Amino acid sequence: MLDYPVRIEMLSRFRSQGEQRKILELLRQGGVDIVIGTHRLISGDVVFKDLGLVVIDEEQRFGVLHKEKFKELFKLVDVLTLSATPIPRTLYLSLVGAKDMSTIETPPLNRLPVETIVCGYDERIIRDAINRELERQGQVYFLHNRVQTIDRVREKIVDLVPQARVEIGHGQMDSDELEEVMARFVAGKIDVLVCTTIIESGLDIPNANTIVIDRADRFGLADLYQLRGRVGRAEHKAYAYLLLPREMMTIGAARKRINAIKQYSSLGAGFRIAMRDLEIRGAGSILGTAQSGHIMAIGFDLYCQLLKQAVAQLKGRRFQPRLEVDLRIDFVATNEAEFAQLGPERRISAFVPANYVSDTGLRIKAYREIAETSTRDQFDRVQREWRDRFGKFPEAVDNLFLLAEIKLAAAKAGISRVEVRERKLMLTRRGEFILVDGKFPV
Repeated sequence: MLDYPVRIEMLSRFRSQGEQRKILELLRQGGVDIVIGTHRLISGDVVFKDLGLVVIDEEQRFGVLHKEKFKELFKLVDVLTLSATPIPRTLYLSLVGAKDMSTIETPPLNRLPVETIVCGYDERIIRDAINRELERQGQVYFLHNRVQTIDRVREKIVDLVPQARVEIGHGQMDSDELEEVMARFVAGKIDVLVCTTIIESGLDIPNANTIVIDRADRFGLADLYQLRGRVGRAEHKAYAYLLLPREMMTIGAARKRINAIKQYSSLGAGFRIAMRDLEIRGAGSILGTAQSGHIMAIGFDLYCQLLKQAVAQLKGRRFQPRLEVDLRIDFVATNEAEFAQLGPERRISAFVPANYVSDTGLRIKAYREIAETSTRDQFDRVQREWRDRFGKFPEAVDNLFLLAEIKLAAAKAGISRVEVRERKLMLTRRGEFILVDGKFPV
């Protein structure tokens, strides 16, 4: 901003009390044009003369309560939030149109994607990774997120690679000592930095191009993506090693997260990673404080309907809700995992297969489109668009549309629940079962 008549100040706990008081007074009078700060900016004593724009960087680091505070403080103010990996709840808000979203797809010039290697904990792999980096005069982060045992890990690295200069950096160190260690690392006087997640954001050291993450299963997707982003910040090829306990190599949500990181190693993949996170963890509650979690408690269809209704009302549009139909058929699998587990002999498939629509974001959008159809015209339009966009329907998608058609027909007839259990058809209208000659239709 050197070319402009703009005054910029910084507000955080690292400024002295006197400096803070002076800046607060200037903000009240309008003497500061841009103020950059930490959470300190949402403290009660900060008053702006005429606030016009708020930019929130690294949005995934703030909890819902902080975000609610932002909403209260910045009601009639433009807000821009920045994140490489948005939290599922934030991402879903933009997918349904409650927020606008734009994605930056173009990487900086000459930037190469980080090669990601997922493997069981093996000291030989650690030794070879460090040696390879040292041979090309580079530096290494070794991430061990336990302060209690970090000294032991340093000793182990010294044993494995005796020629390397190994130091420790973590948040519980004295701030001057930590600053000195980081300054030596930046200057290239340390080969391997054994550290905690203190390195997660804000560090830009182009010469550090290998990161080894111990116990990668203990990190979320966004954390892993941010940590991997510490390397590959120059034109050299960078490597990220995600180490798991051997018994975890095949199971669980942790494994799914790690696979997502490995799958999306291309540049600008943060958005797709956030999408996968949304799929693994669910969207959380839009009105409550959970930032992830599945909405299966009320069902995806009803959730989409309610959300669409709320968004339409806020935008001043009319919304014609259809009667919500609860459909339960015991021989139909409505997701790929259930179908894979029980097999085609015991279940009929009715979902959007990953090999038909491979992009996670498109798949979530597709489910939403079909869940939100409330008229025959909408239903036919969605069918035409899908066929045009994705090609011939596989059996699972045909069946999914068939279920949607049953729901539409049931809603038209005023039937709120359709259940098939052990070859019996149970229809409910206004809380009462519909019987034929005193029996359930077969």
